[in-house]
Amino acid sequence: MSATYQVTDGIAVITMNNPPVNGLGYDTRRGIADGLARAQDDAAVLAVVLTGAGRAFSGGADIREFDSPKATAEPNLLTLIKLVEASAKPVVAAIHTVCMGGGLELALGCHYRLASAGALIALPEVKLGLIPGAGGTQRLPRVLGVETALNMIATGEPVKSELLASQPGQKLFDQIVDGDLMTGVIAYAKSIAAVRPLPSVRDLKVRHPNPDAYLQFARNMVKGMSKNFPAPIACVEAVAASLKFKNLDDGLAEELRIFKGLMLTPECKALRHAFFGERAASKIPDVPEGTPLRAINKVGVIGAGTMGGGITMNFLNAGVPVTMLEMKADALERGVATIRKNYEAQVKKGKLKQDKYAQRMALLTTTLSYDDLKDADLIIEAVFEELGVKEAVFKQLDAVAKPGAILASNTSTLDVDKIAAFTGRPQDVVGMHFFSPANVMRLLEVVRGKATAKDVLATVMATAKKIKKTAVVSGVCDGFIGNRMIEQYSRQAGFLLDEGCTPAQVDRAAEKFGFAMGPFRMGDLAGNDIGWAIRKRRAVEHANMKYSKTADLLCELGRYGQKTGAGWYDYQAGKRDAIPSALVDQMIADHRKALGITPRKIADEEIVQRLVFSLVNEAAHLLEEGIANKASDIDMVYLTGYGFPLFRGGPLCYADTVGLYNVVTAMKRFAVNPLDDGAFWQPAPLLARLVAEGKSFT
Repeated sequence: MSATYQVTDGIAVITMNNPPVNGLGYDTRRGIADGLARAQDDAAVLAVVLTGAGRAFSGGADIREFDSPKATAEPNLLTLIKLVEASAKPVVAAIHTVCMGGGLELALGCHYRLASAGALIALPEVKLGLIPGAGGTQRLPRVLGVETALNMIATGEPVKSELLASQPGQKLFDQIVDGDLMTGVIAYAKSIAAVRPLPSVRDLKVRHPNPDAYLQFARNMVKGMSKNFPAPIACVEAVAASLKFKNLDDGLAEELRIFKGLMLTPECKALRHAFFGERAASKIPDVPEGTPLRAINKVGVIGAGTMGGGITMNFLNAGVPVTMLEMKADALERGVATIRKNYEAQVKKGKLKQDKYAQRMALLTTTLSYDDLKDADLIIEAVFEELGVKEAVFKQLDAVAKPGAILASNTSTLDVDKIAAFTGRPQDVVGMHFFSPANVMRLLEVVRGKATAKDVLATVMATAKKIKKTAVVSGVCDGFIGNRMIEQYSRQAGFLLDEGCTPAQVDRAAEKFGFAMGPFRMGDLAGNDIGWAIRKRRAVEHANMKYSKTADLLCELGRYGQKTGAGWYDYQAGKRDAIPSALVDQMIADHRKALGITPRKIADEEIVQRLVFSLVNEAAHLLEEGIANKASDIDMVYLTGYGFPLFRGGPLCYADTVGLYNVVTAMKRFAVNPLDDGAFWQPAPLLARLVAEGKSFT
């Protein structure tokens, strides 16, 4: 059952029981409503307690019912809250652990609210591009005051119950219960059972000493901090309605109007797509959820450079011991020094306590010998991106690693199946492609080889969650999901230079669209020599692949990017500001002249379409080939690893928003451009099929 009913000593206890967070799905709502009705009809019941089983009071709406008829079926949440408010017998909310979204709105409908210390309280709807839709924007200001309530609603961030209880004049909690919550709540319910009239949040007044000035200040602040996202400013307007309308029902009507309007926005669609996409990424079609996991109690990391050190920090942060291996003592010392420096910077900024820093460093051991990895459950190599180097590492690991140890490669482009073949245990080999800086970036591409065991895959996905990564499974191909797509994006950026753009113009257009940085700033940050090495390999393996020669010319000048102080842009020592380079602009102009190309003026719209639609077409190939399991996986790769704008939901969500017919129509225009790659712009079979059938990716 999704809600249970039990009467003890005159107190009816309704317990939401819908794991994992007691989402307010239809069956749960119905169970609460039925319980309330039973309590009203039972003369022996003096009061009602509403609580949640397990790890939450309630996390809000049941995400499994989003966009289904059950989500709004009666009794919907608004109806349920009215039933609670109208109860002739007092209803006491026993809040613990998690009380968020609709769960908090339901609690606000109760006559009394008691909470345990440490409970996380939030209205996080803004993170889905929405505002609370069941009274949160109208009732929370009545119990916490306008300013505290608006801050919670506009940010969506959770606040601990005891902190809210300490706010002067707060009426959210009647009591913070020390000791056993239910014992305290039942005793409290008995003590107030005869109190009449029953208190109601709807009867409280919303007050502020200078509402007009404060709301204008809030509007200015929120607009400045939430560019491209309409929900945060809508939160301000909804809270303003709690001041404007003296009658709660009028405020609720305004809240619902705003809520419904936001539901139709592309930003809301994008945020909801990302929300569900992140959760769906962990679901692998042929790997059952109950697959037994291998224990990961000790990790080995090979390589103490930037990537190896960052990977190591992820596990130290999660409390997992790490043995870090290098071939030379000085390289090992530099790696440890960098890890210490990173942690010390966090301590200095107040983001990490000194004792936590000490605990993490105590988990780190270093070695110059492979023999010291013999007890590791998971070993990740982060060595130079060259197959011969990987071969030497994996042959060593095969000799020393214990049976059942997972052997992972951090390769960003190389064939994981070839790497697995260097061992006698290919079933234990998997790709774990971290993104730099590995201790910061959320994305982890988990590369599934043809022999990778299902329990290895399940274990790595669970481990990713433990170290707070968004893991996406990719099949084996050159570049996997992210880098295979970014190559097409970068090729288009190069063609745009040939045809008349400057690096700064292309970057400005991409960043105006919403990318964290444009392709040329990104190249300078990653290192232009990395792309140069890939193009050299392409020249041997795929001689017909067409590129602009500008990037090679840049590297021939030694301009590898920020690490050399010069790339597509000039850089001043100690600074990361990208300064347009007259030398590079002249290099590009000379290259055009050598090719006999007359530069043309290119609009930002064309720049963005060529960059983004190249991602879309390559993504469609990845789906067709089975390299990616689903469209949302590809979008998660780009949202968490490549700076694609969150408010657009990822390349494929954005393509659906634009309309796939319109995407293909634009591609046909690009295909006839003699300076572009016409063959590439032929729609992938999946994309062509979706257009023909009037369907979408997502």
